[in-house]
Amino acid sequence: MSQSTAIRRPATPPLRLGTLANDATVRSVFYQAVTFVCVVGLIWYLVSNTIANMATRGMSAGFDFLDVSAGFNIAFTLIPYREGDSYLRVFQVGIANTLLVAAIGVVFASILGLVVGLGRLSTNWLIRTLARWYVEILRNTPLLLQIIAWYFGVFNLLPLPRASVDLGGVMYLNNRGAYFPAPVPGEGFGLVLLALVAALIGAVLLHLWARQRFRATGRPFPSVLVGIALVLVAPTLVYLLLGAPLTWDWPVLRGFNFQGGFSVPPAFCALVVALSIYTSCFIAEIVRAGIQSVGHGQTEAARALGVKPSRTMRFIILPQAMRVIIPPLISQYLNLTKNSSLAIAIGFPDLVSVWMNTSLNQSGRAIPIVAMTMGFYCVVSLAVSFVLNSYNRRILLRER
Repeated sequence: MSQSTAIRRPATPPLRLGTLANDATVRSVFYQAVTFVCVVGLIWYLVSNTIANMATRGMSAGFDFLDVSAGFNIAFTLIPYREGDSYLRVFQVGIANTLLVAAIGVVFASILGLVVGLGRLSTNWLIRTLARWYVEILRNTPLLLQIIAWYFGVFNLLPLPRASVDLGGVMYLNNRGAYFPAPVPGEGFGLVLLALVAALIGAVLLHLWARQRFRATGRPFPSVLVGIALVLVAPTLVYLLLGAPLTWDWPVLRGFNFQGGFSVPPAFCALVVALSIYTSCFIAEIVRAGIQSVGHGQTEAARALGVKPSRTMRFIILPQAMRVIIPPLISQYLNLTKNSSLAIAIGFPDLVSVWMNTSLNQSGRAIPIVAMTMGFYCVVSLAVSFVLNSYNRRILLRER
């Protein structure tokens, strides 16, 4: 005869205040909630107090002024702008000019930094020494001083328009800026752009297919060369079949200056050159450190297998070094974008110059203008960080 015995579970102790106070999780949530409430209360107090003080003085913190006519001219604009346009249009012009400087500066600084970084590791004594002094001298000189030196010491000392420096009949340099031929699209040119976009997408898909095939079979495919050929040939064929729907407006010297084409002021040239050179010094050191972080045994193994030095650097060293290069490279790209605000020293109409300076002094709306400027730089920084961090996560080594 079997006797069943019931399993008795210990009774749950009653919930007491002392028990909750000794719980680490409860204390953590409580402290975070208190901190959040304090921060929100502080922000609310500062904002409400500021609005009340401004209302007492007859000042407004709203954004209603954005529709008001700015009433001043801007020397260089990437997008159409007239003197009677609104403050909102001024803000857009400043954003466009700032992004143009940042984009061109990032490209030039990256290329120059890569070249100088590889030069720092060269076995040639002269190249290695020149690259070293390039970095040591330029990165230890204030950026603002370099911008002023390029503007007043180089571009403002160029000859007059009648004696412009002719660069192959395509570009002219003088003390009023740089002049280029401007494209004038005709009817049907949109199809050429569509063919270019399709070719770019096809080149990317081809590269992804070639990489997957190489991992699966070990057989290489010249996806880069084929992709470049595709991007060049497809739009060119469409362009020729449509009867070349694109003409060029060439700059021509008439009187005391050039007419036609596209021109950029000396301040833009000085700013781009100074930002590119200054930032390239830091990028060069990042590239050098990233390459040196890869074990020397990788190079020796590639040499033992008969791999060419150029292919060793491209396919073996750099892909591994990028895992070290990308994180600090993000900071340099962000610094270049924010350092473009120093353009105010030489009068280039970037966001800080036309918005934080002229528009603020003219409208008196300090709080909304400062908030919009900070918001723009914050959004750009977060976007660049998101893109490069996504790429960095994709190339990280994953343990199996």
